[in-house]
Amino acid sequence: MSLEDKIKATAKNAEGRLEAAAGEITGDEQMKAEGEAKQVQSHLMDAAGALKDKVQQAAASVGDAIEGLTSKES
Repeated sequence: MSLEDKIKATAKNAEGRLEAAAGEITGDEQMKAEGEAKQVQSHLMDAAGALKDKVQQAAASVGDAIEGLTSKES
């Protein structure tokens, strides 16, 4: 996960926490729900970034394995 993606996810989570807290304080259930939804979105952003990292690592491993096979054939 790139630093930019981490910052965006962290900012989205902070925004959601603040909005949910404001909704809780004011009794605005819609605001609270929207804040909670933003927190969920930030967790999904984190999960997507982690998945992206795992896919890139797997692709690199496959590439290394293929390179190893082709160098053994030579």
